[in-house]
Amino acid sequence: MERGKQLCAWGAAVLIFVVLMVVTPAIPQSEEYHNFADQRELFLGIPNTLNVISNIPFLFVGVVGLTLCFYRNYFRLRLQGEIWGWSIFFLGVTAVAFGSSYYHLKPNDARLVWDRLPMTVAFTSIMAIFIIERVDEKTGTTSIAPLVIADFSMIYALMHSSSSFLASLYL
Repeated sequence: MERGKQLCAWGAAVLIFVVLMVVTPAIPQSEEYHNFADQRELFLGIPNTLNVISNIPFLFVGVVGLTLCFYRNYFRLRLQGEIWGWSIFFLGVTAVAFGSSYYHLKPNDARLVWDRLPMTVAFTSIMAIFIIERVDEKTGTTSIAPLVIADFSMIYALMHSSSSFLASLYL
């Protein structure tokens, strides 16, 4: 597909996405969402113990993945952008362990952001990796920072706004 057609296809996809987000009402987050089945303090006085410690595998996978990204090119990544993309992915997975644990210690709307933000960083880095591998290395590599900045910007805007449009984009 020639470059002009690719840009038109991407532009149309973004436009359709934005229109759908504007015309679709936000789905409100029920306070009941934070009432998890297991709310026990099993040891060390950690509230919601099993919900908190269930994040340990994220820490393990994130640290191991990040280490292997740089260890003699274990994953056999051919492109520098792939190394950056996968590194940010594994940083996001590692951050999930901390953000999700923080949220589950005392689940509420304010802490939910810290549960979801690291996940969005990991997801957007995967999007950049897809662009690197399927579209163009330069385009994908240069998209990593804007995608992650968009994550943080969206979270910041959500924390300081009551806009249902922003909430529908995030949720």
